[in-house]
Amino acid sequence: MFDLHGRVAVVTGGNGGIGLGMASGLAQAGARVVVAARNREKSDAAVRALHALGSDALALGVDVTDARAVQAMFDEAAQRCGRIDILVNNAGINIRKPAHELALHEWQQVIDTNLTSAFVCAQAAYPHLKRSGGGKIINIGSMLSIFGASFAPAYGASKGGIVQLTKSLAVGWAADNIQVNAVLPGWVDTELTQRARQEVPGLNERVLAGSPAGRWGRADDFAGVAVFLAGPASDFVTGVAIPVDGGYSTQI
Repeated sequence: MFDLHGRVAVVTGGNGGIGLGMASGLAQAGARVVVAARNREKSDAAVRALHALGSDALALGVDVTDARAVQAMFDEAAQRCGRIDILVNNAGINIRKPAHELALHEWQQVIDTNLTSAFVCAQAAYPHLKRSGGGKIINIGSMLSIFGASFAPAYGASKGGIVQLTKSLAVGWAADNIQVNAVLPGWVDTELTQRARQEVPGLNERVLAGSPAGRWGRADDFAGVAVFLAGPASDFVTGVAIPVDGGYSTQI
């Protein structure tokens, strides 16, 4: 049920943080991983780490806000790997400002990177997944798909949109045997949240106090859910959003 040998997974933003945590899980389950990201140095390091886990991984450079570049990346991935079975839409950014200080171009940058890119990547992956007889799409949302934050209006809007996009794609592509689900990370120790702890006073203390698990998440906490949603075990699971948050969203 959790065997991914012979499967090919494209992970956007897969060269660090949650993306690399998921890519590592997929690699350990037998998938060939394509790390799709902009930073070549980070991607090369990620590929070396995935090779050590037994995956014949490769890195392809792409700007996920450029639809033509996305299409070219998927075509190259399919040509080099022979097929595409799994897409993880993980690439994302945040600009922390209250709504009255957020410039329109900053709003658009976050929406384009976090939400529009997921649609563009899913659309580009669709014919390849269909050709493989079906597949899996895993979209990365956030606790801000559920809650609001005064310092992240664009990010929250983009991640709320990820959940609704997930549901629409799940319904639309179910007949093609494509399951589409979302993962909602809680507070996870990544480069993004390390900056957040510097920019938002008291954030670290609030996170620890509000989490039943009593800690920040780690990238490797996402390996298991990635394997579940990418493999046969989840063939009858589609259109859902799964919090991976140490219980943060379960209590007031």
